Amino acid sequence: MVVNQSTTRRHLLASGAAISASVIAGCIGGGGGGDGKAFRFTQEQSREEQFDPVVSNDAYSFQVIQLVFDGLYEYSEGLELQPKLATGEPTVERDGTRYIFEIVEGATFHNGNEVTAGDVAHSFTAPVEEETENASEYDMIESTEVIDDYQLQVDLGEDPYGPFELATMGVTVVPESARTEDREAFNTNPIGSGPFTFAELQENEYVEIERNDDYWDDLEPNLQRVRFEAHDDNAGRVSDIRSGNTDAIAGVPNEDWSVLENEENVTLHSAESPTFMYMAFNCNEGPTTSPEVRRAIAHSFSMSDFIESNAANVASPMYSPIPPVVNEVWGFPEDEYQELLPSYDPEEAQSLLDEHAPDGFTPTIITPEGIRAQLAERIATRLDEIGYGADVQVLDFATLVDTYTSGSADDYQMYLLGWTGGPDPDYYLYPLFHESQAGTNQGHFYGGSDGFHEAIAEGRNSAGQEERYDIYEPVIREIVEQLPALPAFTQDNTMASRNYVQDLQAHPEVTRNPTLVAEYTNVSME
Repeated sequence: MVVNQSTTRRHLLASGAAISASVIAGCIGGGGGGDGKAFRFTQEQSREEQFDPVVSNDAYSFQVIQLVFDGLYEYSEGLELQPKLATGEPTVERDGTRYIFEIVEGATFHNGNEVTAGDVAHSFTAPVEEETENASEYDMIESTEVIDDYQLQVDLGEDPYGPFELATMGVTVVPESARTEDREAFNTNPIGSGPFTFAELQENEYVEIERNDDYWDDLEPNLQRVRFEAHDDNAGRVSDIRSGNTDAIAGVPNEDWSVLENEENVTLHSAESPTFMYMAFNCNEGPTTSPEVRRAIAHSFSMSDFIESNAANVASPMYSPIPPVVNEVWGFPEDEYQELLPSYDPEEAQSLLDEHAPDGFTPTIITPEGIRAQLAERIATRLDEIGYGADVQVLDFATLVDTYTSGSADDYQMYLLGWTGGPDPDYYLYPLFHESQAGTNQGHFYGGSDGFHEAIAEGRNSAGQEERYDIYEPVIREIVEQLPALPAFTQDNTMASRNYVQDLQAHPEVTRNPTLVAEYTNVSME
């Protein structure tokens, strides 16, 4: 699987292009994680080498960050937050717009300073105050008040913010004094309160972290030292893990899954991720403004057959814009959505196009390279079989963004992209379907029924999961029925490790891989 490079952790999944990275040669092999030998983890794409959580917006740097820093709350094995530096759930007041957090006493940063409510307040407010790329994750916070060293009050604006309890509370906590003293130095030599300390950075080569023997939590890592390298070439990563040139790799390619599955000394790991791959239609201009034309195109090919033949080992079908792993938290009726989506029916596709599409209809599909280009070609082939066809244009990501946001039928009728979010429907429905995002995050320009966009905004500004479920369910159902975007598949987060690596698990959230020490796992080399 290729998790695509971008500047954001919650982002449009782009072309998969990555900055080339030098990978240090040399075989490590197994034999104990506590004897000074580093556990070597090969990432699938290069890091941007930003390790200040306030600034960093890169999934691959965050894979390092999550081991050096602790969060106020952190993901469990799935996408539900549990207390970490917080003692428990917050006290919620003022109709869901005030949160009072109690901080663990005795938690310390790597410099020996105690973690205080002031540090947590700074972690919440700094992204907005400093106008970092993470500002939108926290700009719903109106103010913070440090009650004492271990109590923090956080006030939102006039309205609640729905994703706050499911996502925002998972803020990564930084030491205010150490960070603000020299932000540039902190970014490349960070100080956290996590189970590992930052040890060494060789830019564009590797970064190493080592076990924090004074970790405040009862959890003590089995591994003494961890080295992160990057290898964006699929074949290269597979060769490295097969030869024992690394201990674990991320991003197992679909075509190499069976090869590694049959490799005697390799173990595979997989978890469904919160990714949403989709094909969107131009609802602003041209023939695809017609829902009948959109349904016809969806009838013209089999998404399940495409997944089976091109990505069966590393992807799963989707039936709504809410990924299955997110739906585990929410329980929307996926079976009903699956029944509503057009099934493969070329005769119905041809009949609908004959009736509702113009003569000689040959839609333009724009796509990044990779599996989405393969899907676009499959659609074009199936349309050709019923007398229509399609013009597939594979674009670099910058050109794709400029093109799919134009809304012009001269530029495209369909585009293929992806999005990765988190445990809240808002992360998919607002950026990808709300009218305020037209021409920015979405290029379908879907107008929707009366109240469609208002409901998306209402869900964002409501508290309580049951209430928000009732708001969102009709919105999701309308998307499935009207198809401004056709759900395609969700990608898996995959890893492969040598057999001497014990207790490694894939996590749904890419930034949590590899989880080396947690309540449910503690990785070792034996």
